[in-house]
Amino acid sequence: MRLFVFGMGYSAQALVDRLRAHARLAWLGATARSEEAERDLREAGIDTVRFDGTAPAPDLGATLGVASHVLLSIPPGAEGDPVLRLHRDQLLKAAPGLAWIGYLSTVGVYGDHHGDWVTEESECRPVSARSRNRLAAEQAWLAFAEETGVPVGIFRLAGIYGPGRNTLDKLRAGKAKRVVKPGQIFNRIHVDDIAAVLEAAMARPATAIYNVADDEPAPPQDVVAYGAELLGLAPPPEVPFAEAGLSDMAGTFWGESKRISNHRIRAELGVELAYPTYREGLSSLAKNG
Repeated sequence: MRLFVFGMGYSAQALVDRLRAHARLAWLGATARSEEAERDLREAGIDTVRFDGTAPAPDLGATLGVASHVLLSIPPGAEGDPVLRLHRDQLLKAAPGLAWIGYLSTVGVYGDHHGDWVTEESECRPVSARSRNRLAAEQAWLAFAEETGVPVGIFRLAGIYGPGRNTLDKLRAGKAKRVVKPGQIFNRIHVDDIAAVLEAAMARPATAIYNVADDEPAPPQDVVAYGAELLGLAPPPEVPFAEAGLSDMAGTFWGESKRISNHRIRAELGVELAYPTYREGLSSLAKNG
């Protein structure tokens, strides 16, 4: 496999680590936003192209020509997906050599479903500008798949957690809040399970939308309380949502409540989650530091 990654972020790095562990990568390329990031990626043996989403990368076309698989992990703006906007011609030229494109999106595209279950066929009614931009980007990539015949997988990710990015770290730092909003419920997904889903989708390339979420949507205060129990700490006091003083971005997130069905990744990709609920995920993180 020859993989090119637009945006080597947290989830993309987990996929790369998994593919390397399984000896599936013959070549790896990626974009970097800064000179420092470019240097770090090159030192890790990655063919790197400078691209920050605001201007075309002059040498990207030749690099894309090497790839068999492409993963997109760059957020769109109001003007659209930056990769399609700035490098559509290069992608069209590379398309005959591409076996798969993956686009990392968010369950935020569904908007608020008042705690009801949501599948990939559920209505999308995004609330925030970020989620509206994501939905527009999804549609653009699905149109690219139809135009070129390249399979494009859309992966709608639930709340991501894992090493260095979890409730336990916040509890240890004394920054965790046990915010309570009646009826509020979220799904989560461990970053290692995201990588497993992506690897499975690469093995079965198809133009499809996948919810990437755990088995058990849960109130956020329950997750914090469980994390505190694992660490032997007293849980933070409950704070009513109206008094939590959350940022505008967090407030938008809390304005949506839904239960995400992950049936498709099991039925079509054969994925069994290593961390089917937050309990397994946090327990592993607590055990392994």
